[in-house]
Amino acid sequence: MRHYLLTYRFRYADHAERRVPHRGAHLAHARAAAERGELLLGGALADPMDGAVLLFRAEGPQPARAFAEADPYVQAGLVESWDVREWTTVVGEGAAHRV
Repeated sequence: MRHYLLTYRFRYADHAERRVPHRGAHLAHARAAAERGELLLGGALADPMDGAVLLFRAEGPQPARAFAEADPYVQAGLVESWDVREWTTVVGEGAAHRV
């Protein structure tokens, strides 16, 4: 298993307010991914809240990509852009490539 980072860049400076109607659905989507064992951690960046980072563990990038494509925040246009990148973890509990 490998680690993948899904990063979001939010479209609006007032994201915290604009996300309110979609937050419940977004959190349910995230909890479902966590229950499947794909999403390990996720949350918005702070000061400023201009993006988010979500950590996935999977055989490939597809679960993270599928998460973004189906995310209510993305579908509502709150996310300006998103990207999935493999993260080569080497130190710490659960590292994919221990050295």
